[in-house]
Amino acid sequence: MTLDQLVAFDAIVASGTFRAAAERLNKAQSAVSHQVGKLEDELGFDLFSRDTYRPSLTPEGEVFFRETTRVLEQVHVLKAVAAGLRSEQEPMISIAITATMSLDPILKVLGEVGRSFPGTHIKVVTEMMGGPLGRLMNGDADLIVAGLAGVPVDEVETLPVGAITIRPVASPTFPAARRSGVRSRREMQSYTQVVVSGTGGRDYDQSRDLLSGGQRWTVSDFQAKKSIIKAGLGWGGIPEHLMEEELSTGALVPLAVEGYPPRHSEIFAIRRRDRPMGKVMSSLWERLSA
Repeated sequence: MTLDQLVAFDAIVASGTFRAAAERLNKAQSAVSHQVGKLEDELGFDLFSRDTYRPSLTPEGEVFFRETTRVLEQVHVLKAVAAGLRSEQEPMISIAITATMSLDPILKVLGEVGRSFPGTHIKVVTEMMGGPLGRLMNGDADLIVAGLAGVPVDEVETLPVGAITIRPVASPTFPAARRSGVRSRREMQSYTQVVVSGTGGRDYDQSRDLLSGGQRWTVSDFQAKKSIIKAGLGWGGIPEHLMEEELSTGALVPLAVEGYPPRHSEIFAIRRRDRPMGKVMSSLWERLSA
């Protein structure tokens, strides 16, 4: 049993066909089939039922696949450890953080890493919507702090770092906020919704909670959005941590909108598996894990 055989087996399950697995591994389909065939010969049972176009796991194959994923996960960990041990201190690490997340949960860790590695420039940028994911997948960020929407989870490692709640709000003078109860979608179409544009481009668009059929204003950041909403010019969703004072003083009030409940999202530190970690990134990842 070899690592290449396990990788081929995993790729077939993940891709759905032998051909797709071969393309994913940049190998000939015959080579992938040969590796899995040798693995099955050694195991003494079939991993796949080949009665249909798409190979499906046999009962034995399902059990073996669960253990295979654990082994491959450990291999990824070992490769990351080895890369860190042989690496130099990086001159710079780049971190992209979703603007919906407060920096507070990771500031202590960043401070510790900065003091431990004063020769490394730590670059932190804030992005909107799919912006962090776009930077990560395009190679412009070593680490992102964001939600998992649209993230290719089989290509990344993740660590939970916090959670956010985005709540629809308006000024107390806004027409929809002058009475209690749930506002219907049809009623809200007559009011201006204020939305923040994403920075991830077309490939990483994560626009959410858009009310179709209504007037819309688009801004570049949440501070501008909050100012417009406080002025009574529209309504929209804002992360709770960005409007704690306004909610406590009544400058902003929650709205109950049909189909738009407060949205709770888990936030993760995310890095690509195929990019080895240097000493600084390894230290950062370990501290976030703790």
